[in-house]
Amino acid sequence: MSARARAAVSAETGGKWFTFIFTGAIFLSVVAAALLAPLVAYALAIVGAHVVFPRIFDRVVMVTAAAVLMLYARPLGLRELLRGGFSDLRGNLLSALAGLAAALAIIIALLALAAWLTHRPLMAGVATRAPRYFAAAVLIGVVEEGFFRAVLLAGLRRDFGARAALIASSAIYALAHLVRAPQHYYLSGFHPAAGFDNLAASLARVAHPDGLLAMLLGLFLLGLVLGEAFILTGRVYLSIGLHAGFVLGAKCWPLVAGAQSHVIPHAIPSWLAGPGPVPLIAAPAAWIASLALMVAMRACLGSAAR
Repeated sequence: MSARARAAVSAETGGKWFTFIFTGAIFLSVVAAALLAPLVAYALAIVGAHVVFPRIFDRVVMVTAAAVLMLYARPLGLRELLRGGFSDLRGNLLSALAGLAAALAIIIALLALAAWLTHRPLMAGVATRAPRYFAAAVLIGVVEEGFFRAVLLAGLRRDFGARAALIASSAIYALAHLVRAPQHYYLSGFHPAAGFDNLAASLARVAHPDGLLAMLLGLFLLGLVLGEAFILTGRVYLSIGLHAGFVLGAKCWPLVAGAQSHVIPHAIPSWLAGPGPVPLIAAPAAWIASLALMVAMRACLGSAAR
């Protein structure tokens, strides 16, 4: 989006109010989810569906957030933000494919290094595993880039400028993936306070990340890469391709993380395998790859789109 277009949108939506309105909308959606999630869990239990409550809570948050954001669509300038981020689909398909190819090239390089270090034929397992997750990876890329880049980053840019918005949105992106209840449990019966209990447990995890700091740093760096792709191109398509490729890598990475077992003579080093629930993102090798990718994007795309 050009500087003139951004100025017009900012004027239409009342100046630097995006951050305030967006924060209030997210707060309302989380409170609504805390109230509704126990009802949804109770209804699912009645029909015989057994779903862990934290997963129910996460899905209800997504629905309530979408509903509340639509309610505040006009003051947020939501239509303009999404239209700007997703405009010219046909003309940007190559950008999406380029992002996917770049991410997959990095993943393949890391997998090849892991295969060489462990003397294991990891690529055969990847070729079988990756196609099963391709559609989900693309869907995740579209949804998350639409929210975190087209809406959040572009909206924050109105208020604070590109660099500050990039850092802030990347931090929010990382923390949002950390806000998960640490335990998986089921509800039997109706428990009205369960949503707030789950929310408290999730926030406690943010306050005390303990062994998840490596994952948090990796997610922040990934957020910088995806945000930079959006800023440089003005569209979400490059970042969607990158995001989908990295999701595929994360889905395939358990093949590598499993090679850390002491039973294997040539175990993969922790700097490549990574710790935690998303080991690929938490690996120092992936951090270096993220920084290298950001430098490469700036060199190839330049600063004209900023």
